[in-house]
Amino acid sequence: MAIEEKPAASVAAPRGSRVDRAFTGSATTAADTAGKTTIADSVVAKVAGIAAREVSGVYALGGGGARAFGAIRDAINATDLTQGVKVEVGETQAAADLTIVVEYPAPIQEVADQVRTRVAGAISRLVGLEVVEVNVDVNDIHIPGDDDDDSTPSRVS
Repeated sequence: MAIEEKPAASVAAPRGSRVDRAFTGSATTAADTAGKTTIADSVVAKVAGIAAREVSGVYALGGGGARAFGAIRDAINATDLTQGVKVEVGETQAAADLTIVVEYPAPIQEVADQVRTRVAGAISRLVGLEVVEVNVDVNDIHIPGDDDDDSTPSRVS
């Protein structure tokens, strides 16, 4: 019984690899590469802000003053995605504090829970940090029609 040997050129890369190349004997593994990745707090805050805004029932992020400045930034097309978001980032862990405005009649506790889940998931998945805490501060509720100035009669004709 003969043992069949395959030539080196026919050996494929391990499963999960995006490329299929022959093994040359000088493969570089993750343990062989040196270096460090540093992710800025502002990146983590932006990820958290985007994730929170995707939750149904979230009208806005930030307190009253921050939202006023945010409206001005939006008007000049310079939206601040970190508005209403504060993060604390360590080497392997992150914590986030968010201030949100909930759209009426969305259930406030459910919206806050969904924000917490969505933000923690996004930070874990996109940034690769363990999320130890996500605090959600609901500081206002938006009632549709409250911002409409059309309901106020005009004093001039």
